[in-house]
Amino acid sequence: MEFFRIKKDLPFMRHALTFNIISLITFVLAVFFLATRGLHLSVEFTGGTLVEVAYAEAPQLEPIRSALATSGYPDAQVQNFGSSRDVLIRLPNREDLDTTKVSERTMATLQAVGGAPELRRVEFVGPQVGKELASDGAMALLLVIFGIVVYLAMRFEWRFAVSAIIANLHDVVIILGFFAFFQWEFSLPVLAAVLAVLGYSVNESVVVFDRVRETFKKKRGLTTPEVLDHAITSTISRTVITHGSTQMMVLAMLLFGGETLHYFAMALTIGICFGIYSSVLVASPLVMWLGVSREQFIKPKKEKEEAVV
Repeated sequence: MEFFRIKKDLPFMRHALTFNIISLITFVLAVFFLATRGLHLSVEFTGGTLVEVAYAEAPQLEPIRSALATSGYPDAQVQNFGSSRDVLIRLPNREDLDTTKVSERTMATLQAVGGAPELRRVEFVGPQVGKELASDGAMALLLVIFGIVVYLAMRFEWRFAVSAIIANLHDVVIILGFFAFFQWEFSLPVLAAVLAVLGYSVNESVVVFDRVRETFKKKRGLTTPEVLDHAITSTISRTVITHGSTQMMVLAMLLFGGETLHYFAMALTIGICFGIYSSVLVASPLVMWLGVSREQFIKPKKEKEEAVV
């Protein structure tokens, strides 16, 4: 299915150097903000206290957040858990407060807001657990990257694998750079979004690379930049349909999903936008500069030896 068909190939590779300079500047800025500002890690990574309470009627979450901020917890996370009457509160660790009294102080604050909350459970996430979650998340990221490299190297060629993984890492670092610059909270759902973006971005790269390989085999008179231009142009309609449909769903989560899904959807939005850019305008020029050519896909025919009588 196609929304439109472009008859004349667009000259993307003519501006390849410009696109990659923009990408390099964006990448360097993201690394700079990560190094200077760092990520604003959530309770899952830093440790803290989880308090679950239940109400007879669905409470308003904003007054609860304001009351907790007034009582000394401006970074408290308040969200519905299971139903609109159940509320889960995440409180970060504080050195000046005893962790055993956090739940008592929280319940006193909630009772002052009103609504007769009922305490369901209290869990303490220690710093050691947070470090383990952070290390496990980093390991998951590395395993995904390794799997992508192996898959692309087996399906295409090492030039495609190198180009795709550079483009995908470009997406991940830029997402992290946004979160570092704006000091948005980096939580487990955001980590899940980053892993999803890796898979989503490599899918776009595979579609373009597959069309590159097909064009090399079918059209003999085209140069490598012309082949890449043709592959990108012929997949634009598919890119618009796929990414447009996905972004509509993510935008719904971003606007109507509440605070629970806000940063998850934000990470996906950034990843989708930069995923299109990197798959088309970063990975393809890298493949060209690494020396991809038609000879790498067409095996030379072996001449039959005639029997000498």
